[in-house]
Amino acid sequence: MPPLIQTLRIENESGRQLALEVMRAIYRDEKNWVQDDEKLVAREEITDPSISWFVVISDGRPAGVLRVLYEPPLDLYHTYGLKFVNEGLDIEALLRRSRIAEIGRFAVLPEHRRSVLVAVALMRAAARETVERQFSHYITDVFEGEKHSPYEFHTRVMGFQLIATHDTGELNCPNRRLTMLLDIRSAYLRLREEKSWAFRYLTEGWEPRMHELILEPVRPTANVLAPAAAL
Repeated sequence: MPPLIQTLRIENESGRQLALEVMRAIYRDEKNWVQDDEKLVAREEITDPSISWFVVISDGRPAGVLRVLYEPPLDLYHTYGLKFVNEGLDIEALLRRSRIAEIGRFAVLPEHRRSVLVAVALMRAAARETVERQFSHYITDVFEGEKHSPYEFHTRVMGFQLIATHDTGELNCPNRRLTMLLDIRSAYLRLREEKSWAFRYLTEGWEPRMHELILEPVRPTANVLAPAAAL
Protein backbone atom coordinates (compact mmCIF):
# COMPACT_ATOMS: atom_id res chain seq x y z
CA MET A 1 0.00 0.00 0.00
CA PRO A 2 1.19 3.59 -0.65
CA PRO A 3 2.38 5.43 2.46
CA LEU A 4 -0.04 7.65 4.33
CA ILE A 5 1.16 11.20 3.74
CA GLN A 6 0.15 14.57 5.10
CA THR A 7 1.40 18.03 4.12
CA LEU A 8 1.73 20.70 6.80
CA ARG A 9 2.46 24.41 6.62
CA ILE A 10 5.11 25.11 9.26
CA GLU A 11 4.04 27.82 11.70
CA ASN A 12 5.80 27.09 15.01
CA GLU A 13 8.98 25.67 16.52
CA SER A 14 7.74 22.08 16.55
CA GLY A 15 7.09 22.32 12.82
CA ARG A 16 10.50 23.90 12.33
CA GLN A 17 12.07 20.90 14.04
CA LEU A 18 10.35 18.59 11.54
CA ALA A 19 11.79 20.61 8.67
CA LEU A 20 15.22 20.64 10.30
CA GLU A 21 15.18 16.84 10.53
CA VAL A 22 14.99 16.68 6.74
CA MET A 23 17.31 19.61 6.08
CA ARG A 24 20.03 18.31 8.40
CA ALA A 25 19.89 14.91 6.74
CA ILE A 26 20.17 16.29 3.21
CA TYR A 27 21.61 19.81 3.09
CA ARG A 28 24.01 19.28 6.02
CA ASP A 29 24.98 15.60 6.24
CA GLU A 30 24.45 14.29 2.69
CA LYS A 31 25.35 17.35 0.60
CA ASN A 32 27.45 19.49 2.96
CA TRP A 33 25.79 22.60 1.50
CA VAL A 34 24.86 24.29 4.82
CA GLN A 35 25.96 23.48 8.38
CA ASP A 36 24.19 25.95 10.64
CA ASP A 37 20.58 25.28 11.74
CA GLU A 38 19.66 28.95 11.39
CA LYS A 39 20.76 28.90 7.77
CA LEU A 40 18.92 25.64 7.16
CA VAL A 41 15.59 26.85 8.58
CA ALA A 42 15.77 30.25 10.24
CA ARG A 43 13.43 30.84 13.17
CA GLU A 44 12.25 34.20 11.84
CA GLU A 45 11.24 32.62 8.53
CA ILE A 46 8.54 30.57 10.25
CA THR A 47 6.54 33.69 11.15
CA ASP A 48 7.56 35.86 8.19
CA PRO A 49 4.43 36.46 6.02
CA SER A 50 6.58 36.63 2.89
CA ILE A 51 7.94 33.09 3.44
CA SER A 52 6.17 29.73 3.66
CA TRP A 53 7.68 26.40 4.66
CA PHE A 54 5.91 23.11 3.97
CA VAL A 55 6.75 19.64 5.25
CA VAL A 56 5.38 16.27 4.13
CA ILE A 57 4.82 13.67 6.84
CA SER A 58 4.91 10.07 5.62
CA ASP A 59 3.81 7.33 8.01
CA GLY A 60 4.37 9.70 10.91
CA ARG A 61 7.87 10.92 9.96
CA PRO A 62 9.02 13.99 7.98
CA ALA A 63 9.87 13.00 4.41
CA GLY A 64 10.41 16.25 2.51
CA VAL A 65 10.37 20.03 2.78
CA LEU A 66 9.98 23.04 0.53
CA ARG A 67 10.23 26.80 1.03
CA VAL A 68 8.37 29.49 -0.92
CA LEU A 69 9.75 33.03 -0.81
CA TYR A 70 7.24 35.57 -2.10
CA GLU A 71 8.60 38.57 -4.00
CA PRO A 72 12.26 37.61 -3.52
CA PRO A 73 14.95 40.29 -4.00
CA LEU A 74 15.62 39.33 -7.60
CA ASP A 75 18.36 41.94 -7.94
CA LEU A 76 20.44 39.56 -5.81
CA TYR A 77 20.84 37.41 -8.92
CA HIS A 78 22.94 40.20 -10.41
CA THR A 79 25.61 39.56 -7.80
CA TYR A 80 25.77 35.93 -8.96
CA GLY A 81 26.79 36.87 -12.52
CA LEU A 82 23.65 35.60 -14.22
CA LYS A 83 24.07 34.48 -17.85
CA PHE A 84 20.81 34.31 -19.82
CA VAL A 85 20.42 31.35 -22.17
CA ASN A 86 17.60 32.81 -24.29
CA GLU A 87 18.53 36.17 -25.77
CA GLY A 88 15.01 36.57 -27.12
CA LEU A 89 13.48 36.56 -23.63
CA ASP A 90 12.82 40.08 -22.36
CA ILE A 91 13.39 39.51 -18.65
CA GLU A 92 12.69 43.12 -17.69
CA ALA A 93 9.31 43.11 -19.45
CA LEU A 94 8.44 39.75 -17.92
CA LEU A 95 9.16 40.98 -14.42
CA ARG A 96 7.21 44.20 -14.89
CA ARG A 97 4.03 42.28 -15.67
CA SER A 98 4.54 39.40 -13.23
CA ARG A 99 4.49 38.47 -9.56
CA ILE A 100 7.36 36.14 -8.74
CA ALA A 101 7.69 33.56 -5.96
CA GLU A 102 10.87 31.57 -5.40
CA ILE A 103 10.82 27.82 -4.82
CA GLY A 104 13.77 26.78 -2.70
CA ARG A 105 15.06 24.36 -0.07
CA PHE A 106 13.32 21.57 -2.00
CA ALA A 107 14.46 18.40 -0.24
CA VAL A 108 13.18 14.80 -0.18
CA LEU A 109 14.74 12.06 1.96
CA PRO A 110 16.51 9.26 0.03
CA GLU A 111 13.94 6.57 0.85
CA HIS A 112 11.20 8.66 -0.82
CA ARG A 113 13.04 9.63 -4.01
CA ARG A 114 11.95 6.71 -6.20
CA SER A 115 8.41 8.04 -6.15
CA VAL A 116 7.32 11.59 -7.03
CA LEU A 117 4.56 11.42 -4.42
CA VAL A 118 6.35 13.49 -1.77
CA ALA A 119 7.63 16.04 -4.30
CA VAL A 120 4.19 16.51 -5.85
CA ALA A 121 2.55 16.78 -2.41
CA LEU A 122 4.93 19.62 -1.59
CA MET A 123 4.21 21.37 -4.88
CA ARG A 124 0.47 20.92 -4.38
CA ALA A 125 0.59 22.75 -1.04
CA ALA A 126 2.83 25.46 -2.44
CA ALA A 127 0.74 25.93 -5.58
CA ARG A 128 -2.50 26.31 -3.67
CA GLU A 129 -1.11 29.09 -1.51
CA THR A 130 0.68 30.76 -4.42
CA VAL A 131 -2.51 30.88 -6.49
CA GLU A 132 -4.49 32.20 -3.51
CA ARG A 133 -1.94 35.00 -3.19
CA GLN A 134 -2.26 35.64 -6.95
CA PHE A 135 1.38 35.16 -7.90
CA SER A 136 2.04 34.39 -11.54
CA HIS A 137 5.49 32.75 -11.76
CA TYR A 138 7.89 30.53 -9.86
CA ILE A 139 11.65 30.95 -10.09
CA THR A 140 14.08 28.34 -8.79
CA ASP A 141 17.71 27.24 -8.97
CA VAL A 142 19.00 23.68 -9.26
CA PHE A 143 22.56 22.39 -9.52
CA GLU A 144 23.75 21.14 -12.88
CA GLY A 145 24.86 17.50 -12.72
CA GLU A 146 23.92 17.09 -9.06
CA LYS A 147 22.93 13.48 -8.43
CA HIS A 148 19.60 14.14 -6.73
CA SER A 149 18.67 17.37 -8.48
CA PRO A 150 14.92 18.02 -8.94
CA TYR A 151 15.68 19.21 -12.50
CA GLU A 152 13.80 16.37 -14.20
CA PHE A 153 10.80 16.76 -11.90
CA HIS A 154 10.70 20.51 -12.44
CA THR A 155 10.97 20.29 -16.21
CA ARG A 156 9.03 17.11 -17.07
CA VAL A 157 6.23 17.25 -14.50
CA MET A 158 5.87 20.95 -13.71
CA GLY A 159 7.13 22.55 -16.93
CA PHE A 160 9.88 24.86 -15.66
CA GLN A 161 12.06 26.39 -18.40
CA LEU A 162 15.76 27.14 -18.14
CA ILE A 163 16.37 30.90 -18.44
CA ALA A 164 19.89 31.46 -17.08
CA THR A 165 22.95 30.00 -15.41
CA HIS A 166 25.35 31.27 -12.78
CA ASP A 167 28.40 29.89 -11.00
CA THR A 168 27.96 31.07 -7.43
CA GLY A 169 25.19 31.27 -4.84
CA GLU A 170 24.43 31.01 -1.14
CA LEU A 171 24.99 27.25 -0.85
CA ASN A 172 28.34 25.50 -0.57
CA CYS A 173 28.26 23.61 -3.88
CA PRO A 174 30.75 23.87 -6.78
CA ASN A 175 28.21 22.91 -9.47
CA ARG A 176 26.88 25.52 -11.88
CA ARG A 177 23.42 26.82 -10.97
CA LEU A 178 20.55 26.53 -13.44
CA THR A 179 17.92 29.23 -12.99
CA MET A 180 14.47 28.15 -14.14
CA LEU A 181 11.12 29.89 -14.46
CA LEU A 182 7.58 28.52 -14.44
CA ASP A 183 4.59 30.47 -15.79
CA ILE A 184 1.95 29.11 -13.41
CA ARG A 185 -1.02 29.89 -15.66
CA SER A 186 0.64 28.29 -18.68
CA ALA A 187 1.50 25.20 -16.65
CA TYR A 188 -2.09 24.98 -15.40
CA LEU A 189 -3.52 25.21 -18.92
CA ARG A 190 -1.05 22.67 -20.32
CA LEU A 191 -1.68 20.11 -17.59
CA ARG A 192 -5.43 20.61 -17.87
CA GLU A 193 -5.35 20.16 -21.64
CA GLU A 194 -3.28 16.98 -21.26
CA LYS A 195 -5.74 15.66 -18.66
CA SER A 196 -2.61 14.86 -16.67
CA TRP A 197 -2.58 12.97 -13.38
CA ALA A 198 -0.44 15.85 -12.12
CA PHE A 199 -3.25 18.30 -12.87
CA ARG A 200 -5.76 16.21 -10.95
CA TYR A 201 -3.40 15.79 -8.01
CA LEU A 202 -2.16 19.38 -7.87
CA THR A 203 -5.66 20.87 -8.01
CA GLU A 204 -7.38 18.30 -5.79
CA GLY A 205 -9.74 20.04 -3.40
CA TRP A 206 -9.67 23.39 -5.21
CA GLU A 207 -12.84 25.44 -4.97
CA PRO A 208 -14.16 26.91 -8.26
CA ARG A 209 -12.76 30.31 -7.24
CA MET A 210 -9.23 28.87 -7.27
CA HIS A 211 -9.57 27.90 -10.91
CA GLU A 212 -10.88 31.39 -11.67
CA LEU A 213 -8.04 33.10 -9.80
CA ILE A 214 -5.31 31.37 -11.77
CA LEU A 215 -6.78 32.75 -15.02
CA GLU A 216 -7.29 36.33 -13.82
CA PRO A 217 -4.95 39.14 -14.96
CA VAL A 218 -1.93 39.64 -12.74
CA ARG A 219 -1.43 42.85 -10.75
CA PRO A 220 2.36 43.27 -10.94
CA THR A 221 4.49 44.32 -7.99
CA ALA A 222 8.00 45.68 -7.79
CA ASN A 223 10.03 42.69 -8.94
CA VAL A 224 13.55 43.92 -9.66
CA LEU A 225 16.36 42.34 -11.64
CA ALA A 226 19.55 44.05 -12.71
CA PRO A 227 19.43 45.36 -16.32
CA ALA A 228 20.61 42.83 -18.88
CA ALA A 229 23.43 45.14 -19.99
CA ALA A 230 24.95 44.97 -16.53
CA LEU A 231 24.97 41.18 -16.29
